[in-house]
Amino acid sequence: MSLQGKVAWVTGAGTGIGLAGAKALAEAGAVVVMSGRRRDVLEHEAGAIRQSGARVEVEAMDVADPEKVNLVAEAILAHHGKVDILVNSAGLNVPNRFWRNQTIDGWNQVMRINVDGTFYCVQAVLPAMRTQRDGCIINVSSWAGVHHSQLTGGAYNGSKHAVTALTETINMEEGVNGIRACALCPAEVATPIMDRRPIPPSPEDRAKMLQPRDLGGTIRWLAELPPSVCINQLVISPTWNRIYIGAADLKAR
Repeated sequence: MSLQGKVAWVTGAGTGIGLAGAKALAEAGAVVVMSGRRRDVLEHEAGAIRQSGARVEVEAMDVADPEKVNLVAEAILAHHGKVDILVNSAGLNVPNRFWRNQTIDGWNQVMRINVDGTFYCVQAVLPAMRTQRDGCIINVSSWAGVHHSQLTGGAYNGSKHAVTALTETINMEEGVNGIRACALCPAEVATPIMDRRPIPPSPEDRAKMLQPRDLGGTIRWLAELPPSVCINQLVISPTWNRIYIGAADLKAR
């Protein structure tokens, strides 16, 4: 399916998977609205994408702020009249992530961004998607949203399992309205979130991980599928998967 003329809203679009998804969708011909907390970063990246002739806009916001999320959604709908694709890529983890050092503030921070932010953005676009009887929602979950990983801690694991579950409820309730949702569940991806690990992976290990461009291509593929096709959940990992290789040595990471 051609993405020419489609409108895509991508959160967490300043770096990592979100940025890669924004680039890939723009290259495919979609009008891409990039959202994130740091306007300067978004404007810089959007400017680079525009050099290829792609149509990219910036709407800075914090996904944990429901009022701001609704204002941005309203602005997109007022300008374009629709949102065809929503990519919820905003997400984070904290260095103190294990039961021995997890704080209430850290827990709340992870939940507000990963779970509440995803909910707010979906809720903001669903009415318009129902009206147009079409919509593709891609929620970036995680390997830790399908399996139980010791690397990522209770808050992250719990939040990403929640994202995976709420994605399926979208399909349960909204498939009859032509809306389809995918929980995209990647294993380790060499993005800036790796720097927040208690022990950041080495450059050599990062080179063997999934790369942001791999997820960008996956997001584009999901968006280009015919409206009659729903990939409910997609688990993707590097062939050299650290979670499988020497997992016992990684427990403290």
